Amino acid sequence: MKRILAFLFGLPFAGAVLAQSPELPLPNGQPQALQAYLTGYSFWDNTPPGTVEISHPVRHRFAGGMGTFSNPITLAVGHRIISGEDILDFPAGTLFYLPRLRKYAMVEDTCGDGPSPQDGPCHTGKKSLIWLDIYVDGVSVDKAESEACMNKITGVQPVVMDPGPNMSVVVGPITEGGCFVFPNP
Repeated sequence: MKRILAFLFGLPFAGAVLAQSPELPLPNGQPQALQAYLTGYSFWDNTPPGTVEISHPVRHRFAGGMGTFSNPITLAVGHRIISGEDILDFPAGTLFYLPRLRKYAMVEDTCGDGPSPQDGPCHTGKKSLIWLDIYVDGVSVDKAESEACMNKITGVQPVVMDPGPNMSVVVGPITEGGCFVFPNP
């Protein structure tokens, strides 16, 4: 287990100690209910702005998705840059289900820029919670509409890591699909 943790978090194996806040759960193939601080990013504020580029493609070449199990929406997570290596807080391809959005999302991008993203909120979390940043799209709407949607979805929400395929889904991009947010389950 220490060897796995050291690998996932980019720590040297000998004497590896996780002193990270918040403590990140490890994907284990079984559904895990968590609380997360969810934010959104769009075509308008992606890095670089006005693009759909992503850093760790798995299912998509570019940010997107319909929110289904087979076509999840791109999700960005915190990361660290250690000795030039980009280390994600959750492995690329980790699947989440977001009940309040009724969307599946997959880790394919990084949240936090600059030479030390590990010092930013995406990696350190908020209120001792993991930070997830979902792509809300916005390519076919103006910047203000995308920002309004991002503000609407931002907050502490339940999420399921490693969900099964039979969750309720509202298919489509988030902003262009109406930016629905459902009550807590």
